[in-house]
Amino acid sequence: LAMMAELQRAAEAVGARYAAEYGTDPVTYALAEMGGNAGRGLAGAEIKDPDLLGAISLELIDADARPYSSFDFVRALQDEVRPHPKVESLSFRSWRAGPGGDALDVQFFGAEARVLKAAAERLKAELARFGEVSALEDSLAYDKEEAVLDLTAQGAALGFTIEDLGRVLRHRINGIEAATYPEGPRSAAIRVELPEAELTADFLDRMQVRSPEGVYLPLADLVTVERRTGFSSVRRENGLRVVTVTGDLSEDDPARAAEISTRLKDAILPGIERDLGVSWRLGGLSEQEKDFLADARLGFGLCLVGIYLILAWIFSSWTRPVVVMAIIPFGLVGAIWGHAQWDVPLSMFTVVGLIGMTGIIINDSIVLVSTVDEYADRRGLVPAIVDATADRLRPVVLTTLTTVLGLAPLLFETSQQAQFLKPTVITLVYGLGFGVGLVLLVVPSLLAMQQDLGRQVGALRRALGGRGRRAMPVPARAAFGMAGVFSGTLLPELLGGGLPGIWLALVPPLAALPAPLAAFILFVCGSALILALAIAVALVEGRKS
Repeated sequence: LAMMAELQRAAEAVGARYAAEYGTDPVTYALAEMGGNAGRGLAGAEIKDPDLLGAISLELIDADARPYSSFDFVRALQDEVRPHPKVESLSFRSWRAGPGGDALDVQFFGAEARVLKAAAERLKAELARFGEVSALEDSLAYDKEEAVLDLTAQGAALGFTIEDLGRVLRHRINGIEAATYPEGPRSAAIRVELPEAELTADFLDRMQVRSPEGVYLPLADLVTVERRTGFSSVRRENGLRVVTVTGDLSEDDPARAAEISTRLKDAILPGIERDLGVSWRLGGLSEQEKDFLADARLGFGLCLVGIYLILAWIFSSWTRPVVVMAIIPFGLVGAIWGHAQWDVPLSMFTVVGLIGMTGIIINDSIVLVSTVDEYADRRGLVPAIVDATADRLRPVVLTTLTTVLGLAPLLFETSQQAQFLKPTVITLVYGLGFGVGLVLLVVPSLLAMQQDLGRQVGALRRALGGRGRRAMPVPARAAFGMAGVFSGTLLPELLGGGLPGIWLALVPPLAALPAPLAAFILFVCGSALILALAIAVALVEGRKS
């Protein structure tokens, strides 16, 4: 009752402070509850007496009617509340929509229960210093009293062991099953138990046990009893004790949230692992995000492969789809720039928008490339590129504008309920808007570059497989010669062996230069000499042929 009264006082004080500052009390209603928790129960609440549990649920005015988030209100409430000295667990939770799971979810394992509990308490103490963190809880609660027996020297001298005494004590308290017998189609059991009147608070002090010699001795002379708070249940995964610490992290300031997450992984958790000898792993939304990104990476790769195969089949070429798909990275540049302009962090919804943008932006590139190929059948490639770009300007721009203008209302939507869609919308709008200009500039340039590169490749093929057999070895010999010069100059330097001494003996001025520079000069000079000789040989053999 005292803690509930304090929570109500704090809620009214924070509400009054916000009303004085912003003109409206943010609390629509406050509902106090005795005998249970609001939402999911706290750890160990299922075995607590109802009068030890309580909760207060606050509903705030609509998010569009206040200039602050619910996280700000929860942070102010945490600072205002003065916990009662006897409170065991107090959690401030913020209900919100979105992906399931907790923003902070850390699992400790690899140690005994008390060490894991100490690690959980230390982590909660470290995170409680950040105002952006709330709803800190752990899954291991001190929820029962236990008596720990330790054998005295007298008991050990008389031949007693803790295992034997524990077995006798368990039988005295819980009883033993003396016999079973059939009772029609079922079976019945005979249990021997002490009368309930015997199981009083001083039972351990009055209890006597039989020694191996047959003498009954007081249990209080054989053991020492230490009473302490213990755990009624310990969760295990794959045979290991596991304690989970959960919490909520405000996303109002993405940079601050990222800073807290980085500090958690790089400083706080490694420190706990070093000091207490426990292992840890991250779960919750962090694990979900990692799994999503792995699936998205696989899906995006399969999407690109499928697009490439379809374009290769349509254009009957293995290289033309590369030109069409080269526009995708430029769309990503526009998406990143758009996030920076709107001060919106990259998120999982950005990845979703990027996958959708890939299919849309390629449409403009396909329209332009197919028109260029159609015009190139009747004229040169460069004039075809110029005419096709001019002719397809209006269709490409209209295709993009219909999508961009259709998404513009969502881009400027101020409702809080639509904010989670903003990363996807920004990716599509800015990716397509930035990409349409590059489609009209980069794709034509790539087509022209492809033609120039094709000429070079064709010339190389003719040199290596032309009619004149005497001209065939010249390029190959030049290539082998340059590989030999590289192996004798730059390669030893790259491998850390230094420039071979023979070069310093042949060219003494190289000793005054740094070794990498000397090796590079030798490589350039040797390659130039080999190329000059190859050209001369090719000219001579060409005249003879």
